[in-house]
Amino acid sequence: MAAGLTTTDRIEHDRDPGVRGTYVLRAALELPLPRLRVFEFFADAHNLEAITPPALGFNILTPDPIVIRPGVVIDYRIRLHGLAMRWRTVISRWEPPEVFTDEQLEGPYARWVHTHTFRDAIDGGTVVEDEVRYRLPFGPVGRLAAPLIRRQLDGIFRYRTTRVRELLGTASTP
Repeated sequence: MAAGLTTTDRIEHDRDPGVRGTYVLRAALELPLPRLRVFEFFADAHNLEAITPPALGFNILTPDPIVIRPGVVIDYRIRLHGLAMRWRTVISRWEPPEVFTDEQLEGPYARWVHTHTFRDAIDGGTVVEDEVRYRLPFGPVGRLAAPLIRRQLDGIFRYRTTRVRELLGTASTP
C-alpha cells in the first residue's frame, strides 16, 4: 500500500478504451464521518488549496464568495515543473450531497473531467470516489509523458488523502 493510504483507500489508472489518448484515474478514500460533512468539505473551493501539494503553488484567483453550483467558473494559478499557468474549471454537475463534476476549460491538459462521488460506507462513514478522465496535450508526443503524469497524479492524490484525513481529524483512523 502506498504511503499515506490505508487498506480502504486506492488509486488506480487505466486507459479509456473508447477514446484514444484518454486516461482514467480512479481513487477512493473512506472516512468515518457523515456524508454531508464530507461533501461540504470538498464543496468548499478553498479547501482545494489546503489539500494540494505546496509544490504546485495552487492559488484560487476567483474572488470570494465562491458559491458552488452548476455553471460556476473558478480560476486558479498553478505551477507545473516550475512553470506558472492558469487553470480554469467549470462546475458541470452539482447534486449535493452525492456528486459534483468539475471540467477544465483552460489549463495544462487537453481534457480534464473530475467527478467526485460521495456514498455511505457500510460502517456508517463515507466513501469518496474520484474519477478523473484526462487527455494530455500535443497528441502522440504528449502521450510520451503519460508515465510521468501518472506518477505526478499518484503523488497529488496520496498527498490529498493524507491532508483530508488531517484536516477532518481522522488521520489515525483507517
